[in-house]
Amino acid sequence: MSAKNDNDYKVSIYNEALKFHAEGKKGKLGIDPLKPLTNQRDLSLAYSPGVAAPCLEIHNDPAKAFEYTSKGNFVAVISNGTAVLGLGNLGALASKPVMEGKAVLFKRFADIDAIDLEVSTENPEEFINSIKYLGASWGGINLEDIKAPECFIIESKLKELMDIPVFHDDQHGTAIITAAGLINAAHLTGREFKDLKVVVNGAGSAGIACIELLKNMGLPHENAILCDTGGVIYEGRTNGMNQWKAAHAVDTPHRTLAEAMVGADVFLGVSVKGALTKEMVRVMAENPIIFAMANPDPEITPEEVREVRSDAIVATGRSDYDNQVNNVMGFPYIFRGALDVQATTINDEMKIAAAKAIAMLAREEVPAEVSAAYGGKKLKYGASYIIPVPFDSRLIHVVSMAVAEAAMRTGVARKPIEDFYAYKNQLAARLNPSINMMNFFFERLRASPKTILFTEGDEEAMIRAAIEWRNLGYGKAVLVGYEEAINHTLSKLEAGSLSDIEIINAVHHPDYEKLVDHLYGKLQRKGYLYKDCENLLRRERNVFASLLVELGYYDGMVTGLTKSYLSCVDDITKAVEVKQGNLLFGLSIMIAKNRTIFIADTTINEIPDSDELAEIAIHAAEEARSMGHDPRVAFISFSNFGNPMREKAQRIRDAVTLLNKRNVDFEYDGEMQASVALNAELLKLYPFCRLSQPANILIMPALHSANIASKLLQELGGGKLIGPVLCGIKKSIQIVQMGSTESDVLNMAAMAAYRNSDFADK
Repeated sequence: MSAKNDNDYKVSIYNEALKFHAEGKKGKLGIDPLKPLTNQRDLSLAYSPGVAAPCLEIHNDPAKAFEYTSKGNFVAVISNGTAVLGLGNLGALASKPVMEGKAVLFKRFADIDAIDLEVSTENPEEFINSIKYLGASWGGINLEDIKAPECFIIESKLKELMDIPVFHDDQHGTAIITAAGLINAAHLTGREFKDLKVVVNGAGSAGIACIELLKNMGLPHENAILCDTGGVIYEGRTNGMNQWKAAHAVDTPHRTLAEAMVGADVFLGVSVKGALTKEMVRVMAENPIIFAMANPDPEITPEEVREVRSDAIVATGRSDYDNQVNNVMGFPYIFRGALDVQATTINDEMKIAAAKAIAMLAREEVPAEVSAAYGGKKLKYGASYIIPVPFDSRLIHVVSMAVAEAAMRTGVARKPIEDFYAYKNQLAARLNPSINMMNFFFERLRASPKTILFTEGDEEAMIRAAIEWRNLGYGKAVLVGYEEAINHTLSKLEAGSLSDIEIINAVHHPDYEKLVDHLYGKLQRKGYLYKDCENLLRRERNVFASLLVELGYYDGMVTGLTKSYLSCVDDITKAVEVKQGNLLFGLSIMIAKNRTIFIADTTINEIPDSDELAEIAIHAAEEARSMGHDPRVAFISFSNFGNPMREKAQRIRDAVTLLNKRNVDFEYDGEMQASVALNAELLKLYPFCRLSQPANILIMPALHSANIASKLLQELGGGKLIGPVLCGIKKSIQIVQMGSTESDVLNMAAMAAYRNSDFADK
């Protein structure tokens, strides 16, 4: 990314983030009830008089709080805002967006409910006093963005006073992931911790936590040199010292970072951009290990390291480089394991267990679905892969189990795990892999960028999506429209510049005559004159853009903001043909908390006959499988397997009969009601049903029922509706719904790019 584009991206992401946080319900965090409150009986059980029962049980046995309340799956994310990200002391209120975000990460990665608390004091004693009596509320406390040295005082005292885990992630989260990477870097270079010479630059919370954890793992005291802005922390130094720095003072003649780096095996940076120079790297030991973790810009970039050392292993805190040191691989799963055994603390043994588990995971063969989520890149243990990637779905059971076992082994678990095999399955079931669906597409795009036409180029959502497409490295974005109109819309936005984004229209296209000739060749026997084709290209952007995709000028296109879905389909099919043997249909994808459901046909075929229903089912199953799902198809009706036997359901029964003759390779059955198709208990009422589990593909009996069902799901919430995905078209073209946001446009552009034939087959 050029410096100009990088600046555009920063401006764009700043404004987009403000809009993201302000839209709809404000912020990122809300609370949903876990029990129904739909009638008077529910209310009497949830509150008075029924709630007295769990109150009395907990009074008699405090451990029952874990059984009758959310305490066992609840973490408080607490800050006073004195060290917010890399922004410094912004105060408690300004830290709230970060704390809300941290709470969301707990839920997303470990299914832990979390609430943010912002404490408006910089006095450690006041902070401690405001928290110490609240331990009954949660199963654990995650301290965040509190500056050193106050963070050491606060964490130490709260751990002493409270009987639940208290964990300052800025310290220990960074230390744990760093230790995991260093375990593997040392292994790859044939070193042991006891022999390493380590230099840590940055004597704040993270730097001191790193050096302490490494010493607990076998690094000799004298082999670790800690540096701050004043230079080396050496024995006898008095300026800029405190008790936490003094604990790591060493007897050394070195006084500067440059001196300490001579012959060093390892550099760990939690400081500032540019702190490590190429000259310092040049004088390090053979096969140097460099963790430059300053954010957003590392102490030295991997490219700069490569200019002077080809034998180095490099990690940073950034996602655009290999070996990202990312705390999200630690804290959600550490708390998951601690909560599941009702631990009273998170001790050093649990931290070390987490680090070792993360390290060992990187040495295992990486599943295809994890590699697919990162652009199909072959992730294999080695110098460029010493730490697992954040979206590795195995982290939840690998790390959580290791932490739980360590808690049990060290006697801090109040509820030991009895069956670790069952526990592993429970952990895996907590997360819905389908939530990663769009990440799967976007990460593949990073490895195989595509050029996409954003057809309604003067629409705000299209412009924003095109800019994001460019900024995030998914490929080249092309806006279709008139430059004056596009720039007029852009002038009203704060979305960044259009540098490197092409603007095209039919009138000024250099191959206009060729395009007209090609379109005329397609439509001349469908009632169109040559002049009609000229008018179509000039007036209908969808026809023009589709024709460009058809002829291979671009990889795909997205449209739909200003025209109905069927109108867009009509435009597109004038230029692009339907796949041989297929029929067009729309496939909506509902990604909810516990499952992903594919719904067809939600857009095109009004009342499909039995042959069309069977074809839709076959191709919907193919689509679901291409996205990593094992297809289970249910043909939906108002009846269940002939009850009641009505003529209106006959074509649905006939579609099932047709599949019986096709020898398809997926589970299917019907006709059945949606409740039966989706409910495992109701399915048991029909032991003859061929579905081994609830269906994940619903073939709807008609367009109106499919469309109504998908729209109801979208409006009622509880999940994310993607699509409808246009299936059956020969080229990579997708249609968004009118009124879609830029996020929707971006998602469908990614879907179009993914469905590009030379991309999806990789």
